[in-house]
Amino acid sequence: MIDIELYKAKKLYPFQTDTVQSILNELKENGPEFNLLYQLPTGGGKTVIFSDIAKKYIAGWNKKVLILTHRIELSIQTSRQLSAIGINNKVISSEVKNLKDQGSYDCFIAMVETLNNRLNENQNFVEDVGLVIVDEAHYNSFRKIFQYYKGKNILGVTATPLSSNRALPLKDHYHKLLVGESISSLIEKEYLANAETYSYDVNLHGLKIGTNGDFTISSSDILYSNYYMQEKLIFAYEEVAIGDKTLIFNAGIETSRRVEEVFKKRKYNIRHLDSTFNERDRRDVLEWFKQTKDAILTSVGILTTGFDEPTVKTIIINRATRSLTLYHQMIGRGSRKLPQKKDFKIIDLGNNVRRFGFWQDYINWHDAFRFPDRFLESRISELEDMEFEVEFEFPKGFDKIMSTEILESFNIKESYYECLDAGLKGKVAIDKSLQNHFEAIKTCAENLQHALGLQHSLQDHIEHRVKQYTKCISKSTENYFKYLLDTYNRQLSQKLRSEVEDN
Repeated sequence: MIDIELYKAKKLYPFQTDTVQSILNELKENGPEFNLLYQLPTGGGKTVIFSDIAKKYIAGWNKKVLILTHRIELSIQTSRQLSAIGINNKVISSEVKNLKDQGSYDCFIAMVETLNNRLNENQNFVEDVGLVIVDEAHYNSFRKIFQYYKGKNILGVTATPLSSNRALPLKDHYHKLLVGESISSLIEKEYLANAETYSYDVNLHGLKIGTNGDFTISSSDILYSNYYMQEKLIFAYEEVAIGDKTLIFNAGIETSRRVEEVFKKRKYNIRHLDSTFNERDRRDVLEWFKQTKDAILTSVGILTTGFDEPTVKTIIINRATRSLTLYHQMIGRGSRKLPQKKDFKIIDLGNNVRRFGFWQDYINWHDAFRFPDRFLESRISELEDMEFEVEFEFPKGFDKIMSTEILESFNIKESYYECLDAGLKGKVAIDKSLQNHFEAIKTCAENLQHALGLQHSLQDHIEHRVKQYTKCISKSTENYFKYLLDTYNRQLSQKLRSEVEDN
């Protein structure tokens, strides 16, 4: 049984009141079978808005309202707001097998999977529904419910009107997009805290893209769990956010646990949280975070939605993502405004700001809704161009292993174009690069074994150079890159074995 505690209703701001009326007008003008999508930034109060819409719809249409969520926390949060404004409602949890008492309620809140199971058994499981409200409507999983509510109004609400599945765009299921206040407008009107962003360049080579279009958890864990990335995270925290209540977002559990370990070694007040925690342990961690002034909470995905802790002062994105939705969700956890909190900080450790722009930047959501492929492709191509331009940054402390002066004197892109201008083959640039690596290693190496060890420590730099070359020749298939990289390393090690003395 879910306990819905006493809850004080949140009052609507003027822009929220106007939004409620605009949405109700759209439903009146377009009648049943009209599906409307509403966009509002995280922190703009979507729950307050659609709860008030539900109340007015029930009164004006004399029909029931069904609200769909994808997390139990969102269901409970919504139920509390509905109860506080006088709406009899029921959460359809996994424990609810039938609704014999549904005549006592005007509104139902259900998680999508639970409701889908009930509707598969009984298509009339929830009766007399006129309006279906879909929270976090960008998630594709909600679509399976739509077939049961043909001829009804569907209202989707989201901060980012881009489908979680590119093959199933939102425009296929919603007839119109209504765009709410922008982030910059909500900041200007003092509804959201402003953000100061600190970006630290990260070498992302080694990350792999999965079937969902984002970087894979496994490749992210490998990159972000290594010593240099952990040191960069600590450096960024100590430079920007020390003493702040801080949320750290990671791609994988392995990374997050490593983060907890390295921060604890430095006596920082940190705890880890992920989806494997049971309800009691999770509640304990979140209560600790709420009550502890300088708390650092490192997590994996679980706090991107359905989590509201306004006292967060710093958001650290300790991962790279190709998802604009996830980017906004993570940052939105710090945007809640308090009388003593007018701004917050963002630390980006995944080149995400270069990929998506600053959180406050204007986004043409109508363009994203109507032409999602074009909208997303423009950002992916920009990503490739930007990462092509990024100069390699040696890890902190690398200068203690070997001098980088010789390495930094050579630029493979410049060398490639110089070769072409001189009438030489572009491949000559690879030979010059290999010679540069050889000279840098030979200058520092004490013997052959040391030289081969230095070659191993330079793998990220070698991969970066080879990747740059494949971009220059527009031949960047994974197989060709691997072939070129293997050949490069083999020839470099052969040269070292033949010309460096083995003491």
